[in-house]
Amino acid sequence: MPDLASPLIAWYAGHARDLPWRRPGFGAWGVLVSEFMLQQTPVNRVVPHLQAWLRRWPSPADLAAEPPSEAVRQWANLGYPRRALWLHRAAVELRDRHGGEVPREVDALLALSGVGDYTARAVAVFAYGERHPVVDTNTRRVLARAIGGRAQPGPPARGDLAVMAAVLPEDAAAAAVVNAATMELGAVVCTARAPRCGECPVAGLCAWRAAGHPDTGDGRRRQARYEGSDRQARGAVLKLLREAPGQAVAVAGLLPDWPDAAQRERAIASLVADGLAERAGDGCSCRRDGGRSRPCG
Repeated sequence: MPDLASPLIAWYAGHARDLPWRRPGFGAWGVLVSEFMLQQTPVNRVVPHLQAWLRRWPSPADLAAEPPSEAVRQWANLGYPRRALWLHRAAVELRDRHGGEVPREVDALLALSGVGDYTARAVAVFAYGERHPVVDTNTRRVLARAIGGRAQPGPPARGDLAVMAAVLPEDAAAAAVVNAATMELGAVVCTARAPRCGECPVAGLCAWRAAGHPDTGDGRRRQARYEGSDRQARGAVLKLLREAPGQAVAVAGLLPDWPDAAQRERAIASLVADGLAERAGDGCSCRRDGGRSRPCG
């Protein structure tokens, strides 16, 4: 196993982007919110939404006190609005089970709504300095190239954690830096389509570079095209309903000119199924529960 840790730490010290969740004192709640938002969403889109979210809800209890519909509205155009519902549920769980504090133990984090292996370890490491491997898409690509000699990583697997754990130094603080540095390297240098090997701090240790950058195939799952997709239809319906909070919108008035009527109906049905909207008669609106709005969809 090559010693990737030392050059990664040195490189990160001079090249890490200035991002809110990397600043001292940012807090575990902010880290948790950022990780929810960063799932499948670019950093530059997340930062302004994160800052607005934390101004409005600086603690889990603040968010838990609001109806979930407000979380979905605040989520705005970040996409995948179910994440907003999960984050609201997690805030309620933090208030009710953990005294309004974000726990540091991975198992306790995993028990929260919407939190998986990556998010739980990211919060434990970046908020609390615990020593765990943190593996995202960028990390997996760096490891696949530098250690595995492959152009692209395969599908996510539990073994990824073991590979990253072997790279980490024993010191917890240094390990946290290596986790962050590996992700950063994959995001800005060791990119999927155009890696800049001349700028890479581990180029001299990279098995893929040493082999001459062979094309070893790409088993990554491809995301379906957004334009014309069901996701686009869902987003368009959701936007209309968000802009009419507390009011029913006639189903006939939801995207009447959408080119695929069946797709429009699927979009409405899926939003209702996800708890983001309520359909009654000929109208569709934010759901209500005990006089309080629930998520729009």
